[in-house]
Amino acid sequence: MPELPEVEGVVRALSPKIEGKTIENVVLSKTVYASHQQGKQCIVKNMEPSDFENEMRGMTIKKVKRRAKYIFFDVEKNEQPYLFVNHLGMTGAWFIVGQENEILEEKFRNHIHAKFSLSTGEKLIFSDIRRFGEMRLLKTMDEHPPLLLMAPEPFEERALNYFLEKCELTKYKNKPIKEVIMDGQVISGCGNIYATEALFRVGIHPARKTGRVSKKRKIELFEAVQKVLLESIEMGGSTISDYRNINGEVGGMQHRLKMYGKKVCPNCSSKTKSMTIAGRTSVYCPKCQH
Repeated sequence: MPELPEVEGVVRALSPKIEGKTIENVVLSKTVYASHQQGKQCIVKNMEPSDFENEMRGMTIKKVKRRAKYIFFDVEKNEQPYLFVNHLGMTGAWFIVGQENEILEEKFRNHIHAKFSLSTGEKLIFSDIRRFGEMRLLKTMDEHPPLLLMAPEPFEERALNYFLEKCELTKYKNKPIKEVIMDGQVISGCGNIYATEALFRVGIHPARKTGRVSKKRKIELFEAVQKVLLESIEMGGSTISDYRNINGEVGGMQHRLKMYGKKVCPNCSSKTKSMTIAGRTSVYCPKCQH
């Protein structure tokens, strides 16, 4: 699943290409329509597909930005501002093309679920192979309360103290430290890949209870999360499985990962071990991480 660096890469690539342009038409896939008829709400949430198409027509894209793992499109229609929120899910990808056949990878071309025709003649296309992505059109963030619970951006000055305060709460003290740093209400945008890397960098076992990690070590861990996220942003994110930047571009951070998905520890050459934490496979070195 794309994490903060991957989403940041998508936003940086999208924003200069679509800001200021108007959406003239929207077409959702038959799959989206069928899912809503079955009560499953694939891709488009809390709105009928036909209503979504109608509401999005005529919207001008004012700004594209990232918040945690979400893409926020500030859009406007008839001088009324709206927030179009997108989560990439596990396999969501954006393409800006003249025609659909310009999408080179067949697996993305075969799973197009939203086509936005822009005023410049281009098509802004959302493809999602596994269909866990989300689109919501809101007047304010209050209309989707989970957005209000997100932790500060990890690069904000207040983020460290926010993290330390959260760790002191009873609900987090007895949880594995890895589960806590992957919680978007504790640290925004840190998922399995970068949690694995940060814990390895500071030598903390992923299953260690949060209450048994000293304040000094928590600060070191938070700083490691910041560093690995920034490093990944610079590398364009990690292309693991089906993640792509816009138009199918891949990232380069996967070549720098030291523990995620590894069989041997790069520090001590021990065989790595894995366990399941918060439903995710956690790889660690039994010698270097305590």
